[in-house]
Amino acid sequence: MAFDGQQAGGGEPLRIETERGPISCLYHRGQASGGALIMVGGTDGGFQGPAEAIYPALAHDLLEHGIGSLRLDFRIHVAPGPVEEGTYDVLAGVSFLEEQRVGKIGLIGHSYGGAVVITAGALSSAVSTVVTLSTQSAGTALAPQLAPRSLLLIHGAEDRRLPPDCSRYVYRLAREPKQLLILPGARHSLRQRREELRGLLVQWLRRALTPTTTLEDQA
Repeated sequence: MAFDGQQAGGGEPLRIETERGPISCLYHRGQASGGALIMVGGTDGGFQGPAEAIYPALAHDLLEHGIGSLRLDFRIHVAPGPVEEGTYDVLAGVSFLEEQRVGKIGLIGHSYGGAVVITAGALSSAVSTVVTLSTQSAGTALAPQLAPRSLLLIHGAEDRRLPPDCSRYVYRLAREPKQLLILPGARHSLRQRREELRGLLVQWLRRALTPTTTLEDQA
């Protein structure tokens, strides 16, 4: 039976204890040093993500390639979202994954979460790639500092909540390596292009997080 991210969740429930309070997470454990992805939503937080619960589906897809995932729920759910507090949460998640010796670490965030993962990625040398979905532009001033980490920005052409110019702005701000994808017909949640989005994310994250094989490894 095909995996349905709307109904299936999975993951190991855990709490990351911090000085600012506990952070609730679901951990999908991948292969040792196989890479891992932290996923965060918008101001509503939660574990499911946009595009009709794409995060559990994506976690399942990545596990098939040995890549783990940490679905992280923000401690604070208010609008507008406090980027500094969200960044604190994501960096706590990064520290947890470093302790697990997962290898390369990626970040993905939707809407407000896009600004959070850009900021966290710029502040952490442990992060290898950052992906934003329908990101806001507020709170993205550190985008130029992401380099040499890779950045993928995905936005719906019909987004009426945060227009695609938000991602275009961040793209202009950021340095290479970077890529911008505007999906025709998609709105803020990107659900209109869900399966295409799912495939794009798996492709990008496999390339960014899979351990590099060297000639010595092959010997």
